[in-house]
Amino acid sequence: MRLRNLAILYFLILPFFVRASPVATIRVCKDCEVRTITQGLEAASAHDTVLIEKGTYEGVALEIRKPVTLMGKEGAILDGKSQSYILRILSDSVNVSGLTLINAGRSYTRDYAAIYLSRVKHFSIINNVIRDPFFGILIEKSHKGIISGNLVTSNRIREDDSGNGVHAWHCSGLTIRNNELSGLRDGIYLEFVEQSSIEDNNSHNNIRYGLHFMFSNHDKYLRNIFRENGAGVAVMFSKFIEMKENRFVQNWGTASYGLLLKEIYDAEVEGNTFHENTIGIFIEGSTRINYTGNHLERNGWAIKVSGGCYLNIFSANNFLSNSFDVSYNTKMNDNRFEGNYWSGYSGYDIDKDGVGDVPYRPVKLFSYIVNKTPENIILLRSLFVDIINFSEKVSPVFTPDDLIDNTPAMKRLDYDQNR
Repeated sequence: MRLRNLAILYFLILPFFVRASPVATIRVCKDCEVRTITQGLEAASAHDTVLIEKGTYEGVALEIRKPVTLMGKEGAILDGKSQSYILRILSDSVNVSGLTLINAGRSYTRDYAAIYLSRVKHFSIINNVIRDPFFGILIEKSHKGIISGNLVTSNRIREDDSGNGVHAWHCSGLTIRNNELSGLRDGIYLEFVEQSSIEDNNSHNNIRYGLHFMFSNHDKYLRNIFRENGAGVAVMFSKFIEMKENRFVQNWGTASYGLLLKEIYDAEVEGNTFHENTIGIFIEGSTRINYTGNHLERNGWAIKVSGGCYLNIFSANNFLSNSFDVSYNTKMNDNRFEGNYWSGYSGYDIDKDGVGDVPYRPVKLFSYIVNKTPENIILLRSLFVDIINFSEKVSPVFTPDDLIDNTPAMKRLDYDQNR
């Protein structure tokens, strides 16, 4: 009995006296003992680093099923041979950095990606270059990860022949920051993604959207640039979203916009710049949203409101040289405009308090007419338009008679951020 107890005690205290195995670095190169990435991953123990030297290596459906760091030195290239995925990450605590990934597979029935992650946590994908993928980084049912500093580029010209740069589905706790994404279907696409942040990305020249997310709550996107996309950003069927200090620039097209909000509730749109978009902000069925401190300049329509929008507040925004500042397709209004600067305002300020003494009515009759018959846009600069706008201003019939900014700012509002 005594020997048995001693044996049990030995096995209980043994782990406290055994040092953990040291973390190893396994070098992969053409002249090394380990010459392929597959061999390096097989030789690695948990939390080891597989260091890939300069060179081009075959990268067809490489699977990572243990927590390791896969790191490339400058010039380390993984070639997918246009067959399948390049990297499939199927373990928690995997880090991938410094690699160039080329020739991922392309398929109309499977979502091939340069880097694919499924059901993992605590991962990082940092400072990689992905060229001409179908999907760049595809993340499914994964949580608490960082996607940072990656360059994902393609030159696709059709939506059906392209995937998204960063695509996340049923995820939470993601940080997607400081990536550049271009020439893709959507730069960033999120669906059923919670408690995540999209920060400081440059998403430009994409076929459809710079950023597209649906059914995703409690997220925020900050300080991103969305330039020359089919449309800038589409946010749909989501709530509790923060959209702050982003730039929406030159998203032109017959049905394009800087920002689309559809069925959005309880959100903040603050400190953004909308410059030279067909429509700055297009709003449909969205309620309890605060639009504050935004700068809307030289857009076709600065703000276009389409039905079912209630209890929204537009305050302290700049409206500068837009063809139409605000457009409504209904006479009903349950939204407030207060303290905005309107470049088209011609009122006066006798008491010199910086607030116009005459309320401003931003919805013009001609914008109502163009909503009904778009071809009339050719009359935009005609004297006839000035006459009908003046008549509607005097006696509103077609536009919301209670849509008024009672405290228009006399001077353009200045903000700290770089415009």
